[in-house]
Amino acid sequence: MTLRSEILFPSKAIPALANLRGPEWQRLVAHVMSLPDMDEDKVAFCLMMVRLSECMKCDLGSYKASLGCASCARRAVNSAKLTDAALLKRYERARAEVHEYLRKREGKQEAA
Repeated sequence: MTLRSEILFPSKAIPALANLRGPEWQRLVAHVMSLPDMDEDKVAFCLMMVRLSECMKCDLGSYKASLGCASCARRAVNSAKLTDAALLKRYERARAEVHEYLRKREGKQEAA
């Protein structure tokens, strides 16, 4: 069996989510796909997907892990009982968290 899973949601799985929801979701996915992996927006999207897909509860020996991250993420997005607007709000919250974390980290590095 080939392992198709990562420990956390990988950015390489983002294209698998492109056509799952409405136009707002599709625009968001297209936007983050166009960014480099270390961009704050892409990191925030991956953080949102870690939470939505419950990556922290994934056991690499589980059925869920055997599906692979792209399949698991598709299932999570499709089964989320959230509107596209609610998913985008989750993304915006993750984006604010990433921005705040990086701002604090920069402050600590400047103080050192």
